[in-house]
Formats: sequence, structure tokens, C-alpha cells
Amino acid sequence: MDMQYQLKAGSYYLYDMRDPPSAVTGERRFKLKTDMVAIAFDVHTGEIHQHGSPTRIQSWATMTRRRLRAAGAQAEANDIVVVSGPLPVEELNKCLGISGYVRRMFQRLATLPHGKMQQQPRMAAAYRRVA
Repeated sequence: MDMQYQLKAGSYYLYDMRDPPSAVTGERRFKLKTDMVAIAFDVHTGEIHQHGSPTRIQSWATMTRRRLRAAGAQAEANDIVVVSGPLPVEELNKCLGISGYVRRMFQRLATLPHGKMQQQPRMAAAYRRVA
């Protein structure tokens, strides 16, 4: 998987895993930092067209649908779906790495957990119960 999202401090960071880590910091440079993520895909094939910040992806989808309709491709225009929000990082990365996975995720979208909810460490949860 070449592109991968990571959640850090409440933001989504997109990394190209082909880039070597920095010799100084040991970290890769991120390609994108955003608070929410959007994925534009074909609802029938599950092919991802674009992913990234919701504003850019919504704009791309609107323009692409407009162009397709102007060319007489109404069905293709209607097949472009955009999913955005705080999506779980594991699901995002599966969408990027597994062909057609985004279509399966779309069918389960209502049951997915909030993407930015992190599991609390057990010690912190135990401490709160005792105090």
C-alpha cells in the first residue's frame, strides 16, 4: 500500500510510504493534513477516483458530474459518490489498499464507529473508576 492515512492529534495525515523516512527525525513527510477525510468513488465498481480534504473532493465530484452530464453520460455521473467525515483510519487504509473495498465500507457506513474516537488506555479508565 503506497498511500496511508494516520490519525495524529485529531487530524488525518496522508503519507506516501514509498518516500524514505527522514534521516534526522525518522518520520516521513506528510502529503496532506486535514480534520476530515472524503473519498469519491464509483458506487458500482468501487473504484476510488479521489481522496483527501472534503472541500476539494466535493468540488472535484461536482465538476466531474457536470462534465459527464454535459457529455451525455448521465449514468456515469450518477455513479460518483462522495463519503466524508471522521472515518476510521483502518477503514480508510483498507479502501486505499484493497480494490473495491470502499463499496463494502459504504454499505456499512451507518454502523462504523466515529473515526476520531481513540480507545482509552486501560490504566486511565481504571484510575477514573477508583477515584
